[in-house]
Amino acid sequence: MKSSHSAFAATLALTLLAASGSALADGGQKPQMEKCYGVSLAGKNDCSAGAGTSCAGTSEADYDGKAWTLVEKGTCTQIKTPKGFGSLEPKK
Repeated sequence: MKSSHSAFAATLALTLLAASGSALADGGQKPQMEKCYGVSLAGKNDCSAGAGTSCAGTSEADYDGKAWTLVEKGTCTQIKTPKGFGSLEPKK
């Protein structure tokens, strides 16, 4: 399971790196971001949408469908985790 975490972290890092690189190519503007549910690791969420995840860094489970992380707009539903793809809406 640890390798899935590493693979996910690497995928997310590459996505964010590509986003920052494309932003610099576009005149240095920051990319637009959106909330992506179900993609953060335990304790690594940006904020929450339900019970048990009051705000940043409080999620207790990997890929919690109620916790979100900011990602570059248009990339959320392409992020694959062991529990499926990211969602623009909270997952149950």
